[in-house]
Amino acid sequence: MNKKNVSNDAMELTTKKYAKRSQFSEIMHRLLQNKGSLIGLIIIVLIILCCIVSMILIDYEMMTDNNIKERLLKPSWKYPFGTDSMGRNLFYRVLYGSRFSLAIGFGGSAIAATLGIMLGAIAGYYGGIAETLIMRFAEVMSSIPGMLLGMVIMSTLGASLPNLIITVGVTAIPIYVRMTRASILGLRNQEFVEAAHSIGLPNFRIIFAHILPNGLSPIIITFTMNIGGMILIASGLSFLGFGINVPNPEWGALISGGREFMRNSSYIMTFPGLFIMATVLAFNMIGDGLRDALDPKLKK
Repeated sequence: MNKKNVSNDAMELTTKKYAKRSQFSEIMHRLLQNKGSLIGLIIIVLIILCCIVSMILIDYEMMTDNNIKERLLKPSWKYPFGTDSMGRNLFYRVLYGSRFSLAIGFGGSAIAATLGIMLGAIAGYYGGIAETLIMRFAEVMSSIPGMLLGMVIMSTLGASLPNLIITVGVTAIPIYVRMTRASILGLRNQEFVEAAHSIGLPNFRIIFAHILPNGLSPIIITFTMNIGGMILIASGLSFLGFGINVPNPEWGALISGGREFMRNSSYIMTFPGLFIMATVLAFNMIGDGLRDALDPKLKK
């Protein structure tokens, strides 16, 4: 009996070890096996922790109080990132600015994905005049440089965080339109779509409940990698004076504020720039890892 029990336990362990993972588990396993995407995830987790810490420990008055006696101090134990031209602790301001950059990245990508997916789905599924109008609209928007379009929109709407999120989201809509249309075109003539038609399902349900879930892989990858692009565009707009109102410490605005002191106090621009670089690089690395994890050709 003992031998039989041991044998059964061994078989159970072997079965669990080699049991087929769910699709989500398999994707996460492959993602974490990729060293680049793992490093990217660690960086993003650290940035999110910085954002949470800033919400708990740093209030707005602490971050904006001027102290002229301690202006332009170099990095030290007391001030890890130094102080700016108004004597404000740059470490606090960079941490506080993470909430703006993350909100812009995720919010802008969410707006672009929502509108772009809807328009791309209509264009790919219905075709005809709807497809022509939507794709010409996407081509016109793509022909305008994102930074220039962002400057025009921000000049019209005014400088604020919600307006900046809307602006960077609008500039990325054509990317999702083309991506979604391509996915729909590759799937709309499949047998499962014809079966859904035959049982009388409405077109809206066929598109969003049957076709899109089967073509989400490239859209998910685009969404992840586009977050970094949103942060870059927002930082560029803030650097040029079209972003969030001063003294809110968005990373691009911090770099802009350090331009006058670049020769003798370059750290004012260096630390916000490093945070932008690390965040954008991390999202791109995660996007590369997702592309490999979702590619069926690379599955063993």
